[in-house]
Amino acid sequence: MRLRTLLLSIALATMAPALPALAHHGWTWAVDELSELTGTVKAVYVGNPHATLDLDVDGVVWHVELAPPGPTMATGFTEETVKPGDQVTAIGNRSKDPNETRMKAVRITAGGKNYDIYPARVPQD
Repeated sequence: MRLRTLLLSIALATMAPALPALAHHGWTWAVDELSELTGTVKAVYVGNPHATLDLDVDGVVWHVELAPPGPTMATGFTEETVKPGDQVTAIGNRSKDPNETRMKAVRITAGGKNYDIYPARVPQD
């Protein structure tokens, strides 16, 4: 019995550091309903662990998360697609925390082109 408890303790201690990463990369922190944000690009990053955009929406900066770099770039969206000052529309799921200005985007529209980051989650027109 002591060996079983020891092995369970070791397993839990080994997995514990990964739990914040799992929570961070999932969708559980976001509401189910889709929202739309249109704003001005403040910053763009395409890299690990996932691509991001910071958008100024009426004076409030929103942190918009995209997919990891591979899937994001597969849509055609790269760090050169938009630059600070460009107008962008993001469709996605906002944070459940009403005080957090964060969204997980399923589609980015820039320069008249749609980039479907998570195509299965994009509403059908």
